[in-house]
Amino acid sequence: MNTEEKPVTESAPPEIKELDRSELAEWIAARGLSKFRNQQILRWLYARRVRSFDQMTDIAKSTRQLLDAAFTITPPMISRVETSRDGSRKYLFVFKDGNTVESVLIPERGHYTLCISTQVGCAMGCRFCLTGKNGLTRNLGKAEILDQVLGVLDDLPQERMPLTNIVLMGMGEPLANYENVRQAIDILTDNQVGLQLSHRRITLSTAGIVPRLYDLARDTNIRLAVSLNAGDNETRSMLMPINRKYPLEELIAACAAYPLSSRDKITFEYILIKDVNDRAEDARRLARLLRPVRCKINLIPFNEHPECQFRRPETAAIEAFQQELLQRNYTASIRWSKGADISAACGQLRAEPRE
Repeated sequence: MNTEEKPVTESAPPEIKELDRSELAEWIAARGLSKFRNQQILRWLYARRVRSFDQMTDIAKSTRQLLDAAFTITPPMISRVETSRDGSRKYLFVFKDGNTVESVLIPERGHYTLCISTQVGCAMGCRFCLTGKNGLTRNLGKAEILDQVLGVLDDLPQERMPLTNIVLMGMGEPLANYENVRQAIDILTDNQVGLQLSHRRITLSTAGIVPRLYDLARDTNIRLAVSLNAGDNETRSMLMPINRKYPLEELIAACAAYPLSSRDKITFEYILIKDVNDRAEDARRLARLLRPVRCKINLIPFNEHPECQFRRPETAAIEAFQQELLQRNYTASIRWSKGADISAACGQLRAEPRE
């Protein structure tokens, strides 16, 4: 399967949110309509979140009829919502072809963070992650990525905390679905017609597809998180097969070249697994590896699940690992995952519909 192709959809009329700006502009120009209709339509779709062309009240009725005959506006389809004891909410989204993904809404101090998916399943094969156990089914289209955000926004009462942060670290590898992810980021951050989110509040997490890191640096200015999980190639290749193609030397070089503002750092995510990568010498090796990069480290104790033999380290080992990094002047935080009781924690998303 071509990893850049859009998902197969039903026959006409197609979903208008799948069109990028240039495709919509071409459609408008071919019908002799004014160029500014492009901005109007996009604003109605995303900033105002309408669900029918009839709601686009500042567009002529004849144009709305043309749009209605040519396209559909498919509302986000949420099949199930589960709420964790800690307040996290897991959404199951269903698409036209019956495939599903999960997104997780996480309450923070004064705001929400939403973790969204970019693929149905995952091809990376990381040994600690439940999402990739059944491999990759397909990429999500731009609209399917954005619909996770639009659907959650519709579900949030107006009087509650705002949704301000998006992390692309749910199901799938975002950089393996690069063009659709790039277009979704464009709409998420557009202050005129899009969802008006700050670039500094969008984070993409990757296993390390090195060529795409350079593309991401060229095309966006969002924050970067890298799933690292080992400071040596042997251990990382065992945990993450992608390392055999793009070893640590190449990955760290790409991270060192990633443009950062004066306030930003790259986040390295390090899942601590008992007797695999949690020893003091592992921490020292990690500290040496990351010297070329302005970074911070998120230590994530492994979230156990029945389909994996790995285990979480003891709390003392987790804290000792952190101390090794702190002593070497790294910012290193322990991130105790939320939503574990509803299988919404890091590495637990799978999106299997249940009756």
